[in-house]
Amino acid sequence: MVNVRVAAVAGVLIGLVGLAAPAVAAPRAVALPVVDMESVLKAAQIDPRRADSAITPGSGDSVRLVERALAAKGHLASTYVDGHFGTRTIDAYAAYQRSLGYTGLDASGMPGPTSLRLLGETTYTVTRVVSAGSRVTYHSALMNTRTKAMLVEAERLLGRTLGITQGSYNPGGVPGSAGTHDGGGALDISVSGMTATTRTNVARVLRQVGFAAWIRTPAQGFDYHIHAIALGDPDLSTGARNQAGDYYLGLNGLANRGPDDGPAVSPKRTWEEYQRL
Repeated sequence: MVNVRVAAVAGVLIGLVGLAAPAVAAPRAVALPVVDMESVLKAAQIDPRRADSAITPGSGDSVRLVERALAAKGHLASTYVDGHFGTRTIDAYAAYQRSLGYTGLDASGMPGPTSLRLLGETTYTVTRVVSAGSRVTYHSALMNTRTKAMLVEAERLLGRTLGITQGSYNPGGVPGSAGTHDGGGALDISVSGMTATTRTNVARVLRQVGFAAWIRTPAQGFDYHIHAIALGDPDLSTGARNQAGDYYLGLNGLANRGPDDGPAVSPKRTWEEYQRL
């Protein structure tokens, strides 16, 4: 009789366990929107050089996310949250960089991978990250590892070594440089002993791997050389950034903003875009 009662009680307990409230599922994490760093850098070069507030194709959504984050931190008026990375956004991004304690080249308004991630740590994630890399010496010239990789590839395609007459991170630069070599991604390349055809071919190959490259001439006030700016380099000085933007817009990178006088390359690609071919 006792055994029957125990079995009955056990049955009731089992039933009660079966009637327990179902477990509540943990809420799913909401995926943050994505900022494409490559497209933001492209807009940061091109948009300040436009005469209007046009949006660089493919960059609008990412730029708006960055601008909203800048506005939320009080660096940008909401009026300018429009997908156009113009001078107001450049200034706002520079103010944000200074708020992080950055100075000089690191507070130029050109987004870098660390500042871009920190800005959106709760509002967006970053994809297609671009890094200038560390500073190295190559062909006796200072540059960053991204620029070196681009130059090495150009030399491979050309089947020749290129001489460098001025590298990067050279504040003040040589006369006539207008600050373009103050930051990264800037090179002056010797054309000594080259024919006009060879000079043009070197400039073309440099453009193919991601440089804005022009042959500078005595008629322009220079000794013959090739001036090259690595498109999309986060370490570009303001002057170099402006030249990169002018290149995208079909201009010559000089103060007169004349038409591009270099070899035509289409489409114009960055180093990252070249690598994805």
